[in-house]
Amino acid sequence: MSDPDLVSGHGGRIDAMARAFPDAPLPWIDLSTGINPAAYPLPQMPTDAWTRLPGEIARASCESAMAGAFGCDPAYCRAVAGTEVAIRQLPSILRAKTVAVRAPSYADHAQSWRSDGASVVKRLDPLELVEKADVVVLVNPNNPDGHCWPVERIEHARARLAKRGGWLIVDEAYADLDPSKSVAPFAGRRALMVLRSFGKFYGLAGLRLGAVLAPPDVLREIGERLGGWDVSGPALAIGKSAYANVEWQAATRKHLALRMHELRTLIASAGLNDRGGTDLFRFVQASDAPALWRKLARHGIAVRRFAGDDHHLRIGLPADTAQFDRLAEALNP
Repeated sequence: MSDPDLVSGHGGRIDAMARAFPDAPLPWIDLSTGINPAAYPLPQMPTDAWTRLPGEIARASCESAMAGAFGCDPAYCRAVAGTEVAIRQLPSILRAKTVAVRAPSYADHAQSWRSDGASVVKRLDPLELVEKADVVVLVNPNNPDGHCWPVERIEHARARLAKRGGWLIVDEAYADLDPSKSVAPFAGRRALMVLRSFGKFYGLAGLRLGAVLAPPDVLREIGERLGGWDVSGPALAIGKSAYANVEWQAATRKHLALRMHELRTLIASAGLNDRGGTDLFRFVQASDAPALWRKLARHGIAVRRFAGDDHHLRIGLPADTAQFDRLAEALNP
């Protein structure tokens, strides 16, 4: 039997999972992505969000709401159609020869730089290489283990890289869960670039929306490459609504924390070792991760498995009691 999730750098491949495990019960439960299962409720939108090309006012309104949520100046914020777009553009913009990344971490960063010809150096703590690397990439909180670097240490590293003409890229895809750990308020400082994702916390990954926070010259180059219509009108309208809705954000953080407590209790009762994570996923250690992954798949539950790692899985947050019950049944003998 093939293991489709092993050859992919991402989770979410439910179609492939269903083909590989045709006898699994339906519906499939996708716990492989780390996306909020309680998504932001779609607001009513003006018809012209669909019928007109996205204009400057719509973009500026969304970016202003983004900046307000991030705690930065809108002049240093550009909306993009998902941060994956920016990750693919940055190597050809920054032209670095040596890039330091964390291992394990979100693999697309290393892949993107390597594809552009850079030498990628993996370290448990890439900040140790701020005096040697041209670019240091942090995913903070880190995916998949949830490791966080203190804001003060990140800022110190940025200052050291700035003196050398280097760059610090901080991917804050999960920072909405705890804004106090974000360096977004420092946006605009020399040598700092921050990536923010919309789909994870707001649960609307299919919308394809994110933000790049950087000095204006970098944002201008990104804009020239992507054009003025890269983000759709509906995405800009929904982003504006969601980023301005501080009540929903606060209630969601509390809700996710409570549900994650339930998941951590379930993980412990199943005899798995919780090695870290966020309120949207846990990084767990198992004696035979491939066997456990297949066992869950046979129960119609997809979790994240990692190529070359036989001891760890990432388990996302179930949506409701029914999904918790199915996961508990699958995890226990």
